[in-house]
Amino acid sequence: MKKVSLGILSLFASSTLFAGTYTVDTAHSNAGFTVKHMMVTNVTGKIKDISGTFEYDEKKNTLVKVEGELVVASIDTANEKRDEHLKSEEIFAAEKFPKITFKSTKVEKDNVYGDLTIKGVTKNVKLELENGGVSGEKTGFALSGKIKRSDFGITWNKVLETGGVAVSDEVKLNIDIQGNLAK
Repeated sequence: MKKVSLGILSLFASSTLFAGTYTVDTAHSNAGFTVKHMMVTNVTGKIKDISGTFEYDEKKNTLVKVEGELVVASIDTANEKRDEHLKSEEIFAAEKFPKITFKSTKVEKDNVYGDLTIKGVTKNVKLELENGGVSGEKTGFALSGKIKRSDFGITWNKVLETGGVAVSDEVKLNIDIQGNLAK
């Protein structure tokens, strides 16, 4: 009976031994986005105030789950007038909806599925996962994907005289996270 008990304990310990909980290192992480502007060029931006936690399995070198928050008021596109417009009621309504949140629901190989909430609207999205590995008490990963801003109630736009619209509906997301092992 002892051998069976020790065997089960050993199996349980080996499957959780290398998993760790990490907090997002805000100095070494970023959440960026890209949209097509005037149908001719890409405009990029980032949200500077990012926080969250995640579990990472060091043995399998993969993300297990992730939860994060972005503060809309910290949006930065290197253009103050555009940033103020993005924070306004027409776009993100930052005063009413101050945070964007993400909570993973499933991690499969190279993809993370999760609930993304923007402006009070939650949609399940799929993001591509690139594992970064482990270095001491730090680990990291990158997430990328595409969403439609209209799915989250962000519909402001202008029709161009030449045809098309001022801002694409498609938004590309690029998120790089480094975490510190929680103690």
